[in-house]
Amino acid sequence: MTISDRARRSLQEFGLTDYEIRSYTWLLEIGPATASELSEASDVPYSKIYEVLGSLEKKGWIESEHGRPSKYYPKPPSVAMEITKSQLENKLKTNEALVLEELQPIYEKKGVRERPDIWIVRGNFNVLAKVRETIEHVQKEILAAVPAIPDPVAEMLIPLVKTIVEKGVKVQFMIMKRPMSETMARLSKLCEVRVREQMFGGGIIADGREVILLLGQEGDEAISLAIWSDHIGLAKFAKNYFEYLWSDSKSSGDNENQKRA
Repeated sequence: MTISDRARRSLQEFGLTDYEIRSYTWLLEIGPATASELSEASDVPYSKIYEVLGSLEKKGWIESEHGRPSKYYPKPPSVAMEITKSQLENKLKTNEALVLEELQPIYEKKGVRERPDIWIVRGNFNVLAKVRETIEHVQKEILAAVPAIPDPVAEMLIPLVKTIVEKGVKVQFMIMKRPMSETMARLSKLCEVRVREQMFGGGIIADGREVILLLGQEGDEAISLAIWSDHIGLAKFAKNYFEYLWSDSKSSGDNENQKRA
């Protein structure tokens, strides 16, 4: 059975070998088959077929019916993908815990290395990862001024904000005045949100000691460039400017009431 190169590469990304891809896709094509039947149809050497089938069964892509001889059945791709995704997520969580347990204390040791005062962060994924990291490690307050928060980003923020608010962290969001999305409305129920007619640029200040200046955002597009700094002077200036803008902003509730009126 022939599949596209894109589909083949995707299956390889999910951990399937070439023999496993050939065996699984041929099972989809011909239906339940014995090992010898599948070996002949897929051109997987008979000396390798049982090893390949055993691996596919362990990974959750096929199942077998024991008999003389045994028959092998393909699981639906949707089911196989869910099983694989769950396995990968569990593996990632385990490895993450092991790495953080051993390496994070080394990183946090005083005197191990001198951190730079300023980092330039490029790429939407890296910017969001830095935002997540900053929020996860906050202890007292998060002050955020963002002209527009795309719904996918707001969805990411909701569980983070809920967690830190439950720990007693003060959270304040300042956004541009516009019809509030359902996702943003959910976020506003967790923390105080204020709106402004105009806002030039955006940023996040954590505990008055870390600041992320958000750049490269157009309308509702994701942010692709940011500057992170733990320079105490810059963080203090950013916080003072935020508080100045905050005092002159309206609560999101006022904005919603005006819109309904």
